[in-house]
Amino acid sequence: MSEQLGIGLIGTGYMGKTHALAYRNVQAVMGGLPSIRLKTLCDTPRAKAEEMASQFGFEQGSDDWRSLLTDPDIHIVSVTTPNQLHKEMALELIAAGKHVWCEKPMALTLEDATEMEAAARAAGVHTLTGYNYVKNPIFKLAQDLIADGAIGAPVHFRGWVDEDYQADPNLPWTWRARLKDAGLGTLGDLGCHLVSMAYGLMGPIESLIGDMQTVHATRPMPDGSGHGDVENEDTASALVRFASGVQGSISTSRSAWGRKNRLAFEVHGTKGMICFDQERMNELQLYENSGPKAQQGFKTILAGPEHAPYGSFCPAAGHQLGFNDLKVIEAAELLSAISENRAAYPDFTAALEFEKVIHAIAQSARTGTRVTIGG
Repeated sequence: MSEQLGIGLIGTGYMGKTHALAYRNVQAVMGGLPSIRLKTLCDTPRAKAEEMASQFGFEQGSDDWRSLLTDPDIHIVSVTTPNQLHKEMALELIAAGKHVWCEKPMALTLEDATEMEAAARAAGVHTLTGYNYVKNPIFKLAQDLIADGAIGAPVHFRGWVDEDYQADPNLPWTWRARLKDAGLGTLGDLGCHLVSMAYGLMGPIESLIGDMQTVHATRPMPDGSGHGDVENEDTASALVRFASGVQGSISTSRSAWGRKNRLAFEVHGTKGMICFDQERMNELQLYENSGPKAQQGFKTILAGPEHAPYGSFCPAAGHQLGFNDLKVIEAAELLSAISENRAAYPDFTAALEFEKVIHAIAQSARTGTRVTIGG
């Protein structure tokens, strides 16, 4: 592709910064990608947008994200705003023919996410959803080991994702506690990442039985005016059945003291087992039931140049990749997909399947019944 792709970015928070860093670094790290131009960064107020545009390396700042819709020099837009803004922005950008890289969750409701997916598919634009953890080279190794039969046939999946950013009952109330602003709680913020990994390792989830709870029913209002209700869940869990017939369990909490990003899984097979923990994201634990019993045990595999695209970042194992490096891999995926005219992964169509699962867990928890995931 000879055309230079112009980039627009909406949002200057932490996720906005990760997107900006990814765009700035992707060509240097990966090479061979379409040329990009960091054109416009949007936020409010305008002074903040202009200040952060200079810091992030964009040509200009704007307080009007809709200016991106009619700018012929903008081809890709990153949406890194709070959850309640994703749908409106994505739909208008898609209608304007822009490619969209949207952070997860896609939207507040399954109906909204479904509308976004249908719009993107009808328009023929490229989309990518911010499931960066499935871009980890060591995760790809886990997929390859399973596909190659290293642990035999998978027979059980166990996954959990815990953080403690809402563990303190005295933390002030924020928009994350309100359904109309945040949608689901820990399921939408953390649980969907675990679902994306479960899908990548085990395939689609066919049905589930879910449960959830709100640990802290109220939180103090920031202005000291009393307490506000927490309308979504702090913890959730589900017993799942994959389309393959294999069973498993997933659990998520935003109130787990001491856990900073424990996105972890175990895949049990007929000949062994694989274990992973995102807090040690460059390591994979592999147990193979082979050889002398006295010498069997888990072995630790360190990510290295043999696990593409680790080598694009660093020529030696043990030097470690980080969270922001995974965003660079995401950016490369989107740019490559546009250049090759193929679907990026996970695009809105793939991400919609993850949304179906987290909303099915909430539905099951409310009704007390097993829910079959819709096609």
